Amino acid sequence: MTTSPPPSPDHALRGGQLGAVGLVLGGALSVQFGSAVAALLFPRTGVAGAVTLRLTIGALLMLAVCRPRLRGHDRADWAWVVAFGLALAGMNSIFYQAIDRIPLGPAVTLEVLGPLALSVCTARRLAAWCWAGLALAGVALLGQGGFDRLDPVGAALALAAGAMWAAYIVCSSRVGGRFPRADGLALALTVAALVTLPVGLFGAGARLGHPAVLGLGAGLAVLASVLPYTLELLALRRLPTATFAVLMSLGPAIAALAGWLVLHQELRAVEILAIGLVIAASIGAVRAGARAAEPVDLLAAEVRLSAAAAPPAAPR
Repeated sequence: MTTSPPPSPDHALRGGQLGAVGLVLGGALSVQFGSAVAALLFPRTGVAGAVTLRLTIGALLMLAVCRPRLRGHDRADWAWVVAFGLALAGMNSIFYQAIDRIPLGPAVTLEVLGPLALSVCTARRLAAWCWAGLALAGVALLGQGGFDRLDPVGAALALAAGAMWAAYIVCSSRVGGRFPRADGLALALTVAALVTLPVGLFGAGARLGHPAVLGLGAGLAVLASVLPYTLELLALRRLPTATFAVLMSLGPAIAALAGWLVLHQELRAVEILAIGLVIAASIGAVRAGARAAEPVDLLAAEVRLSAAAAPPAAPR
């Protein structure tokens, strides 16, 4: 009777990385399909109500899981938490206003230019600027038929959401180095929920308490916040930074798929090509700006398309 030899360390490492890739893609699918669920909520709660449900329920879940410590932090720590929360509130509110006006795929494609610009600026390499030119070509192609088809206000909001995303990246890096585990994220989500709650209550009122609306809101919070954060935390213990960022650059394609499956949003061939160009540019910019392949923590994972844009969070 013979026994098979144990798997080699290299084989085990490759298997772990493949599993981590699956976790990252699962998190990306969860985020984009969560945005599609949010669009389903808009007719019932309005955009502000959907944002309020996502952030409030998400904050409550994260607080219950993380139980962050409130003591032992100085004024600068709390200032960064507040800035992080405001960036979260602004990013989500503006992006949801955008997808209320234009299809999900193009919205994410335009939003992604914020982190991409941050990655290019921090890379300071000619190759990164070349990739930025490719991204601009994709955006120009996206508007070939005129941004009036996409709604110019919606396109502008998606670009503004991208700028907020870049601010969010910077804040997440600072908070990640000042708070243990995901405590800073839980506290920032709480700030974002408190900021958006009055607007959501004013706009939607008692409709936010309807059982069906609460059910969709809970699903949105899990899909768009809790589940992807958990999957990314597990994946980033096994994957290098650059690999993670390249995988997350597939966001526009996944968003287009979610819009097609859930919201029945169809894209023309030229728009699909434009999304592909932006994805290619994102991957190229990440590779041009990436440094040593080191694992990063959860909050550094929020850099997503721009892993080289900010330093990794302090070790836990």
